[in-house]
Amino acid sequence: MYLGDNAGEIVFDKLFIETIMHHEVFYAVKGAPVLNDVTMTDAKKVGIDLVADVISNGFDVPSTVLNKCSKEFLEVYNSADLIISKGQGNFEGLMRQKDSRIFFLLMAKCDVIAEILNVEKGSFVVYNQTEKTDKQSKW
Repeated sequence: MYLGDNAGEIVFDKLFIETIMHHEVFYAVKGAPVLNDVTMTDAKKVGIDLVADVISNGFDVPSTVLNKCSKEFLEVYNSADLIISKGQGNFEGLMRQKDSRIFFLLMAKCDVIAEILNVEKGSFVVYNQTEKTDKQSKW
């Protein structure tokens, strides 16, 4: 499962999914337009639906908040072997899940998130929750 983020990045998301060459990828978009987050319309305009099954998370905030997502989304999410979560917003919504299936791809845009991840603000991060530092164990 691939959790989309900004509409401006979806061309790169499509290229990444094409590079993976996996036969069953679900690409999740927001339930409604929120800030600059990717929607179903955006995903179809770029052709992500040609390389992945596009689904909505069923909720309209700039994050993925599992207890607010649709049943359809949760069925796919819960059965996924691997979850690629793009963006700081999705990280903020999922960071307390303690789920080793999630690989977060984000830029630490604020001091709080940079401190949690033990990186400098503005750093690009690939993060998986398999190991915790002392700072990360507090959340």
